[in-house]
Amino acid sequence: MIEYNRQSWWKTVCSYRGTALPGALNRVAIFVLYAVVIQTTMSALESSSWGISHRMISLDPVAHAVLGSLLGFLIVFRMNASNNRYWEGRQLWGTIINSCRNITRFGVERSKDGEELSGLVAAYAISVKQSLRGSRDVSEAAVYVTEDVLRTTERFGNLPTGMAAAISSWIVRNQQTGEIDSLMAHQMEEFLGKLGDAQGGCERIQKTPLPFVYVAMIKQLVLVYLLTLPLVLFDRCGWWSPLMVAVVALGLFGMEEASVETEDPFGIAENCLDLDTFTVTIARDCGQLAARAATRNETV
Repeated sequence: MIEYNRQSWWKTVCSYRGTALPGALNRVAIFVLYAVVIQTTMSALESSSWGISHRMISLDPVAHAVLGSLLGFLIVFRMNASNNRYWEGRQLWGTIINSCRNITRFGVERSKDGEELSGLVAAYAISVKQSLRGSRDVSEAAVYVTEDVLRTTERFGNLPTGMAAAISSWIVRNQQTGEIDSLMAHQMEEFLGKLGDAQGGCERIQKTPLPFVYVAMIKQLVLVYLLTLPLVLFDRCGWWSPLMVAVVALGLFGMEEASVETEDPFGIAENCLDLDTFTVTIARDCGQLAARAATRNETV
């Protein structure tokens, strides 16, 4: 996720990194070249002795404007759907961060094994991040848990489920030893349930793309619109038509590219959510909670 100065208008306008330009410029260039070919062809036909009039070839701008209005509506729908997925993903990760803090804070205050719990919670957050990115690499979590926990977790088809099971085992074990009572164990399981609900919400976003029929229709209409746009502009704009096509194509392809990038907010693209920072924050806060509780217990 790119951090930027919201007050710096010119710096944002002149940015290239993190914008839709890298993904859209190649397609824009293709349609600009296409517009140049159309304009050259039409100019040659008009100046030839074949008697071909521009009225025989040009398209009705009103009908084309109707198509443009429909296309604009569909692209706005596409952008809103992608933006909603992005912000829902951020809200779900906010729930994960808060729930990790709560379950650790609650557990370390009542148990002597607080350091183990904080490590399990940090490893759980890391496993969620890796799972959402389509990876089963648990090496990052190895710092926080034992090899036995890692081996057991790797047997699960879903890594976070394995880590959540390890946290449940910690709760049961401490309940059996009397460190926490049944009411406390129930409350901790509620915190763990919130983690599972947030994880499930993230997986729903990650594994359920927008319906193909919508995405395909938008791309097809963009193609039709841009292929016919030079036939509307060549007579009215002349050699300015390639520039007009470039501006329109950049707008259409740019908005579509931005929608594609934000549709899956858990990837590694520059505009995706910064899951690395989220997991580091969880590991830091959980570790500090455990260290504080351990220091207090030693003092007592």
